[in-house]
Amino acid sequence: MSDGADLLSVDYEVFGRVQGVFFRKYTQAEGKKLGLVGWVQNTEAGTVQGQLQGPSSKVKEMKEWLKSTGSPKSQIIKAEFKNEKKIECLDHTTFKIVRP
Repeated sequence: MSDGADLLSVDYEVFGRVQGVFFRKYTQAEGKKLGLVGWVQNTEAGTVQGQLQGPSSKVKEMKEWLKSTGSPKSQIIKAEFKNEKKIECLDHTTFKIVRP
């Protein structure tokens, strides 16, 4: 990444009907499409959480997608983002689905 784009890392959690509706699969596909790396997993609380890393503009796009789009059958109540910070290099090499 030598184009001068700021790299961002952000943790996220999505609330609503996000389990059993292929949310993780769609999140992984959207992340890869945007050129982001990170991970996504279901939680015992019925939410989906994970981490995104990549160019700030693409992270911003993905945050909007997590807040408003999701998978076709999902019903998103809200998405929370925390620990957003600039990073020097990516901690992940791909975007993966983690099974707890």
